Amino acid sequence: MKISLKLITFLLLAVGLSLGSCTRDEDEDDVVIPGENITVKGTITSNTTWDAKNKYLIEGFVYVESGTTLTIEPGTIIKGDKATKASLIVKPGARIIAEGTNQKPIIFTSNQPKGSRNYGDWGGIILLGKAKVNKSPATIEGENISTFGGSDDNDNSGILKYVRIEFAGVAFETDKEINGLTLGGVGKGTTIDYVQISYSGDDGFEWFGGNVNAKHLISYKNLDDDFDTDWGYSGLVQYGYIYRDPLVADQCTCSDSNGFESDNDAAGSEATPQTNCKFANVSIFMAEGTPDAKFRSAFRLRRNSALSIFNSVAVGAFPKGGLELGDASTQANFISDKSDFRGLVLAGMSKPLVLGDEGKLTVTSRKNKFGIDLSALGLPANYNKSNGKPGLLPLSGSVLLNSGIDLPSGFEPNTNIGAFSTNDWTEGWANWDPQNTDY
Repeated sequence: MKISLKLITFLLLAVGLSLGSCTRDEDEDDVVIPGENITVKGTITSNTTWDAKNKYLIEGFVYVESGTTLTIEPGTIIKGDKATKASLIVKPGARIIAEGTNQKPIIFTSNQPKGSRNYGDWGGIILLGKAKVNKSPATIEGENISTFGGSDDNDNSGILKYVRIEFAGVAFETDKEINGLTLGGVGKGTTIDYVQISYSGDDGFEWFGGNVNAKHLISYKNLDDDFDTDWGYSGLVQYGYIYRDPLVADQCTCSDSNGFESDNDAAGSEATPQTNCKFANVSIFMAEGTPDAKFRSAFRLRRNSALSIFNSVAVGAFPKGGLELGDASTQANFISDKSDFRGLVLAGMSKPLVLGDEGKLTVTSRKNKFGIDLSALGLPANYNKSNGKPGLLPLSGSVLLNSGIDLPSGFEPNTNIGAFSTNDWTEGWANWDPQNTDY
């Protein structure tokens, strides 16, 4: 009997498909077509990988439940749905492994077309852990449901590395927005490194308690504060770049815009652990132009905060001033050495110090330079350009190079002031024009 080649081929394919189907569980999802657009909503309750060959749209509150790991491949693009105020919430006990690379960053962005994206197009990322906080119960504003915090300071919520978060910070209630990246009770077993927040409708980064360390952070043209610390945050943050659009500030009646805002808690109480985080090698720059009246200070510390800052620079016409120790308890923390300020350069504002102990802050050994002339800083000509990538590296001979203090234990050793010396660590993965990027 003659059997045609076509018939043999068909029979072989049929056998192969039949054998392949026997290896799959009945409840296994269908095979994903390469390049598929995948909508994600609800809860993630089993270990899941988001593949770079696909594009993902999150709708509403998407929860990664305790005991579950969400892994995101380098180069993956995830968009937040505007209509449903999408947000990704990683609960205590869950993990996110979003480890991009310099050439393949992971991108969370708006689902609006280029040219039409805006502040607060979606919610942002909320990462919650089991480390100590000074408030109980602790819930994140906006979502107002999930609790976080505990006693495990070594808690591991995963990895965020080479990640961009753009156009987040949606308002869920009046004056209650989610930030670009919210970190609630996140422990030091977590890795936060090379993360850029751009055009957030609220803060860039906000830490609510916890002790997670972080490095290489960019807060770019965000609306409210850039680095906000509350509820007993006690980690170390090194190499932070803050760039402000002078025309964009928070217009709500209960707030103003600062580079840093730091509280122990809303009441300024003695609740423990006290907010006593430490920042080193931070640069804050205001772009060219007159700042909106809703800007306040480069560093606004208040409500019994004991935050410390080392080898950092702020340049711009902040209306209130440079370093603001905003109440008696915050000033007392400095006087009693609970907080510390060394190697600071403040320039361009009419009042570098606000309610600070000027005598103690200007002791020579602290190497602080307040009210220094801009021309003496040795900044590149385009350090405050309004559009495109600003100049980042100080010029040869700049006072920002090797004129700071020896940093406290726990930081990478250097004596440079600001986020950059001779190495541009933003090259390759950062984006200075996400509005006009094709995603």
